[in-house]
Amino acid sequence: MFNHLESEVRSYARSFPVVFAKAKGTHLFARDGTAYIDFLMGCSSLNYGHNPPELKSALADYIEGDGITHGLDLYNEAKESFLREFQETILRPRQLDYVVQFPGPTGANAVEAALKLARKITGRPNIIAFTNGFHGGSLGALSCTGNRYHRAAAGQLLGGVTRLPYDGYFGSAVDTADYLDRLLSDPSSGVDAPAAVIVETVQGEGGLNVAGTEWLRKVAAIARKHGALLIVDDVQAGVGRTDAFFSFEAAGLRPDIVTMAKSISGYGLPMALVLIDRQLDRWEPGEHNGTFRGNCHAFVTARAALEHFWRTESFAVSVSEKGNLMKNRLEQIARKYGPGRISAKGRGMMRGLDLKSGEVARQVVRTAFQTGLIVETAGPKDEVVKCLPPLVIGNDQLSHGLDILDHAIESVIGVRNTAAYEVNHDCQGSQ
Repeated sequence: MFNHLESEVRSYARSFPVVFAKAKGTHLFARDGTAYIDFLMGCSSLNYGHNPPELKSALADYIEGDGITHGLDLYNEAKESFLREFQETILRPRQLDYVVQFPGPTGANAVEAALKLARKITGRPNIIAFTNGFHGGSLGALSCTGNRYHRAAAGQLLGGVTRLPYDGYFGSAVDTADYLDRLLSDPSSGVDAPAAVIVETVQGEGGLNVAGTEWLRKVAAIARKHGALLIVDDVQAGVGRTDAFFSFEAAGLRPDIVTMAKSISGYGLPMALVLIDRQLDRWEPGEHNGTFRGNCHAFVTARAALEHFWRTESFAVSVSEKGNLMKNRLEQIARKYGPGRISAKGRGMMRGLDLKSGEVARQVVRTAFQTGLIVETAGPKDEVVKCLPPLVIGNDQLSHGLDILDHAIESVIGVRNTAAYEVNHDCQGSQ
């Protein structure tokens, strides 16, 4: 049925060719009853796991009470409750004075709105984006996306964006923030003054590249110096995936605009936000709209998620602890093979292993699936195995999933020359 009627555009189904029937917590269940540990989690759309009971109960009660499903941008109780919880639990404790825009329900639509608003405010058409960035598949967001494969599908020129190197693109010896400042300061650089700089603090699809705290702060200061807005794309790295609710908190940033989607609804329901500094809310009524900008079911589960997981610090602390567990275990796996063959990457619970080869990484994903783990690849050549387990996963289940990944890598790469590596490593250390 799928092969006959569904478009060839489908992708994930090709890596995991079974029919899934149920999902609960950390697991997806195939129609034949086979259980799979899910380290894909809707590409970080399900940070609280599948069917979290607190959210399911809130949604079921709302539906049973004939709550409004679709509300455009009408005032309604579901939206009001979400906004109140978001203000009290997220924005006010962080001293963030944002207004909330509900665009269409996808991350790409949030990015489109952010770019449009930045250009409207500044009167400038140019946007600064970074190598290996991924911001969505619609034309404006795709213009800011670096991946050649995705860009080629546009079928037209993608303009209005200047691409510059992300942190570490040329190695640790080159500060690419200084390069950005030099280009914008030089009237003959050929780089037009930008409306905005858009950046991911951790590049998910780009291969788990992590921007350093100081680099992010410098980029924010450079944007301000040159009259550009700072847009942080927190669609994948936000909502706790990198420990704190926002991925930019550790750097102490106050972005002008923040885009969010994926796990903001908490339940996998379509929902996106654009957070706009109150002084920059220059929209006129209806200038950016969408039929499904009022998904009340998503408002209900989003409010329940904030209420249950974020009113205290305990959840963020547990995520940090599990992120450290992942870091230590993935680094341990990488050390078995040496840095030339495998290296650990990422931050928080957004981590993985760079296997240096897309074909090897794809084989590892296939092998892991055959032994009960769903995990995806990322990076410019799909060379990174990206682990996005649910933030609520228990330590035992997390360790079990990483065990499966460890065994899959060993199965694909072959017998490890661990002893030889340890000898070489010891000799290098003694020199």
